[in-house]
Amino acid sequence: MAETIKSPMPGTFYRRPDPESAPFVNEGDEVSSGDTIGIIEVMKSFHEIKAEGAGTVSRFLIEDEDPVGAGQDLVELE
Repeated sequence: MAETIKSPMPGTFYRRPDPESAPFVNEGDEVSSGDTIGIIEVMKSFHEIKAEGAGTVSRFLIEDEDPVGAGQDLVELE
């Protein structure tokens, strides 16, 4: 059964720590509870988004650098 990782706040979602770095995770990657899957930037402040449980990243539901709202689904885990 799939579950989603949701955005805890509004802002801009980034899949990587900076433009020259690889993404935190890619589709198909295994994640454990507490693994960083992305960051949200709010007014030049960056907040890590962490997996709340273990699973496989089946797909990203938004694109890198997309604006997100609080409670919006970001990533689907299997």
